[in-house]
Amino acid sequence: MLLIYTHKITPRLTYIMRHIFVNILGVDLDFTTKVEDFIKHTGPKITYTKQPLQNEFFIRSNELLFEQGINDIELNIAVWEDVPCFFQAGERSNLPFDVFAASFFLLSRYEEYLPHVKDIHGRFSPKDSIAFQNGFLQKPVVDIWALKLLDALKERFPDLEHKGKTYDFVSVIDVATSHCYANRGVVRGLVGMLMDIGTFKLKRVYDRIAVGLNRQKDPYDNYAELIALHKEYNVKCNFFFQYADYSKYDKNVSINSIKFKSLIKYVADYVPVSLAASYSSFSDLELLKKEKSNLEVVINRPVNNCKMRYNRVDVPQTYRNLVAAEFTNDYTMGYTFELGFRAGTCTPFQFYDIPLEVKQPIKVHPFAIHDISLSKIKKNQEVLRQVQLITNEVRKVNGTLITMFSNEVLGNKEDRDWMNVYTEVIKQQHV
Repeated sequence: MLLIYTHKITPRLTYIMRHIFVNILGVDLDFTTKVEDFIKHTGPKITYTKQPLQNEFFIRSNELLFEQGINDIELNIAVWEDVPCFFQAGERSNLPFDVFAASFFLLSRYEEYLPHVKDIHGRFSPKDSIAFQNGFLQKPVVDIWALKLLDALKERFPDLEHKGKTYDFVSVIDVATSHCYANRGVVRGLVGMLMDIGTFKLKRVYDRIAVGLNRQKDPYDNYAELIALHKEYNVKCNFFFQYADYSKYDKNVSINSIKFKSLIKYVADYVPVSLAASYSSFSDLELLKKEKSNLEVVINRPVNNCKMRYNRVDVPQTYRNLVAAEFTNDYTMGYTFELGFRAGTCTPFQFYDIPLEVKQPIKVHPFAIHDISLSKIKKNQEVLRQVQLITNEVRKVNGTLITMFSNEVLGNKEDRDWMNVYTEVIKQQHV
């Protein structure tokens, strides 16, 4: 048992320390504010406060874990054994920075509460993040810091017991548009045909007619192929279906379509099916609950996982809504246009609500690779190289790599054969 002495036990402190020691490192721990209990403890122990008590393992604390609410914070980036860090701790500290405060800053998405300009969809820009600005967005620094902390503790306490994690890979398939031409109704089909003719997209006109006459498969209908691929390589996957009414940003097949319902049931027979929440439900809790309930009726089982349309996250309100709608897992934490680790980690974590100072009962599963971020890269070889670099970073810390591809992109063969690229990404995981 690792004992941590501190001058004040706060919700922030217990949250981040349990995440680092229990979830990442597999170390049992306890806390105390009593000096006599700390001195009597014969096992491994850490002092986390402003001054060491004796000659124990000491990490000088920043004020962040003892504050409440949001304060303006000035961050100075340093480098510790080739890894960026911040919240420097001074010479007497066994670590040169406060690993717990820095980890809390990233996991809680503290910077997303600070003033910033949102994009057209109300999203936090990666370019405003400390990780992007300081060149460590593609490193899971929280996990790297945790393992370096463990190494330092084992030097002092060789008998420290811990349970290591193993590398994991999860493929998320986002189905916001289940079909390109099929099952979309007569009116929408005719309107689409006229628009294609008017813009001289003759290839689309041909494909639309061929699909309508059952001469060829709809380009987005790759479900059987994906299920077979995942089964062949024993890949954990999760299909997120949008099941919502038509709107400006929600253009899936009608939820009244018998064929659409049959498709969802078919996929759910083989893999987990979750909710890709609509754009309209982002700020409408009742609509979010309705979409969840409707999807549960189709697959006849609970829907516990959710991701938001266009990866929109407004902390903390998005997570409060997901909790209120009784979701237990979120897969929205990541950037659409940049590879890397939005929350600085590749380990799933509970969301911490700073205004309420409470750990919310929803687990955040951060993704590191999005197909749109890969589409900016010109050559397939470079795409696979970038994916391999991210994979290597996650393997080093025995984390969980989550990728996000849409059936729409995988069905697009205009700029490249995305299904072939995706297959190579899956194969990389088994080298």
